[in-house]
Formats: sequence, C-alpha cells, structure tokens
Amino acid sequence: MSDTVIVGISGGVDSAVSALLLQQQGYAVQGLFMSNWDEDDSYCTIAEDFQDARRICDSLKIPLHRASFAAEYRERVFEFFLSEYRAGRTPNPDVLCNRDIKFGVCLTYMQRLGATLIATGHYARIEQTPEGPVLLKAADASKDQTYFLHAVAPHALSRTLFPIGQLQKSQVRALAHDRGIPVHDKPDSTGICFIGERPFRDFLARYVEMKTGNIETADGKVIGEHQGLSFYTLGQRSGLRLGGRRGAAEAPWYVAAKDVARNALVVVQDQDHELLMSNQFNVSRMHWLIGIGATEFECCVKTRYRQKDLICMVSVRADETVAVELRDLARAVTPGQYAVFYRGDRCIGGGVIADRAFTPAIAYNQTLLREVS
Repeated sequence: MSDTVIVGISGGVDSAVSALLLQQQGYAVQGLFMSNWDEDDSYCTIAEDFQDARRICDSLKIPLHRASFAAEYRERVFEFFLSEYRAGRTPNPDVLCNRDIKFGVCLTYMQRLGATLIATGHYARIEQTPEGPVLLKAADASKDQTYFLHAVAPHALSRTLFPIGQLQKSQVRALAHDRGIPVHDKPDSTGICFIGERPFRDFLARYVEMKTGNIETADGKVIGEHQGLSFYTLGQRSGLRLGGRRGAAEAPWYVAAKDVARNALVVVQDQDHELLMSNQFNVSRMHWLIGIGATEFECCVKTRYRQKDLICMVSVRADETVAVELRDLARAVTPGQYAVFYRGDRCIGGGVIADRAFTPAIAYNQTLLREVS
C-alpha cells in the first residue's frame, strides 16, 4: 500500500505541481487547504484561493480537505508580531507561521487525517540522514525559502517532502502547463500572508498606537515628523514625506536608526551612510538544526531574505545567545528580523537579531547607538 502524503494546497502553482510530482511517484496524495486569517474584506483572497485549490485537486483527481487555524495563528504568530512592532522592532511572521502553524498544528492535523508524510510547495530540499534531516537550499537560488524554514523542528522536517526543491520556477510552470493544471500562469503571492496586498501602514494602525515624534538628521537637526516608530524600518526610503529640505542635498532620505527612548527617527541621505552599516550584531532565541560542538566557528549568514551570503564568525555564549562578526560591513541589519546561518547549501539554524554594533567612529549620540532598534 502506498504511503499517504497530504500536500498543503494553497491554490498556487507550486503546491499544485508538488502534488502532481508526488502522484507520479506513486504516493497516495490528498490535499489540504488551510486558512490562517478570519477577516473577510476586499484584500482577503482566501475564497478565491480555495476555489483554485478545488480546481487543482479536481484536475489531479485527489481529495481536498479544508481546515482553519486562525485562532492558533492569532495566538502564536499575530500577537507576537504586534508586540515586536510595539517595541520598535521589525518582525518576520512567516518564520513563526512555518514553525508553529504549517509544520506545527497543521502537521498534527494532517497526521490525524492519516498522513504518513506531509508536503508543501516550498523551494527547499531535505536530505534524510541517520543523524536526522538536513535542510538544504533549493536548486533555484532566486526562490530558495530555507530562510523562512530554519526554525522548523527537526522531527517535523523528518516527515516532510519538498517535491519542487530540485526544480527551477520555470520548470514548475512548464510542468503545470503541460499537465493542464488550471493555475499554471497564476501570479505568485506577495506580501505578509495575513496582510496580502492591503496598505501595510493602514493595517498596522488598527492595532498599534500611532505616536508621532521628530524626524532628525544624524547631527540632531529636526526636519520633520514621523507617524510612529513602529511604521518604519531600517534602510526604508519611501513613505518619509520629507521632500526637498533647505540646506540639504537633492538626494533621497533613508531611515538609519530608531531612538525608542526619545521616540525619534534618524534619517540620512547616503544609502551607505555609516549609521546604516554594521559588522557586528547579537542574536537571541537561537534554533540550531545541527549539534554545535564548537563555541566559535566560521560560516555564512543572511540577515534578510534573498540577501547574498555574508561570511561571518559566530561565537556561541553560555546563555545560548550568539555574537556575530561579519567579514565585511552590511547595510541595514535590522533588530527583530532573523539571522539565518549556512554552511554551503546547508541551513544550520537561525535566531532573532537583538541589536547591532557600529565599527566606524561616528559623531552621533552614543546612547542612541546602544539603544538603536
């Protein structure tokens, strides 16, 4: 009897082709459409996505289940997301969604439905070894999603298949087209899963207080007013509403720092200004996918999705936090985002960026540099 694999069917082409490939490999395939958000408005595409999921499963002649994990999502992901923004940090909810929802409560639900294995349309690879699962980058480097999967528990990865991890996106679409899958040309989804294409600032303002404050230059000159530190992130260029300023160069402004204690937003006009650059940062809430035998070692790190690998030296402290020293300066290392570590194609773990340090000598308020977020 074939193993039963339940595939998370999102209504997109990646999960559709994942189900197709597993079916061709002889698995008994079923689909599961899950929803994590319970608000119905003009920006929510759940209804349309579910209809696409039905069309996919009808095309493949496989059963489709449906489940809502909206309550668990609000408790485990959304509340943390809001608390981080209120603290002035910039979180990434997709990591927690993968860890706690897709490969947490959803995996348990799939097993209750009879799944021996589960599968998703993520661009990543898993190699099962006697020592445990190894999480590897996808063949399509431009689509690799290991950054968002680094916090998934090894026991969950040991029961997971990523069927399209060896393929290029163009190959995935071609397979869907050749098989007549109805979503072969459906555009990729973008944005945070529960926000979608809606205006982010308007959405966040429903949950986070808009506490206005000064926008300042690096030398402390007030040049404008911000709408609340929560609504800005390091390196941001758009949405500052500064325009031309007397005595300032005709160049765009960038968010360089957030002084939470004074509720001040610091901006500069050079996208590579030293306030934006750092070569040291600390990481908390680490989750390792390998056994750490050494307290200090060299590897690579990404401090945001689709960033090139940065060579670094990692020092693991007794309290399990990590100090990272980069070989070269990096731009806009952002507290609240994730630092994910690699050895070659292997993802070895990651954690939350707690703070960053500046190597260049700068003239700005040193208190700010210690409290920057």
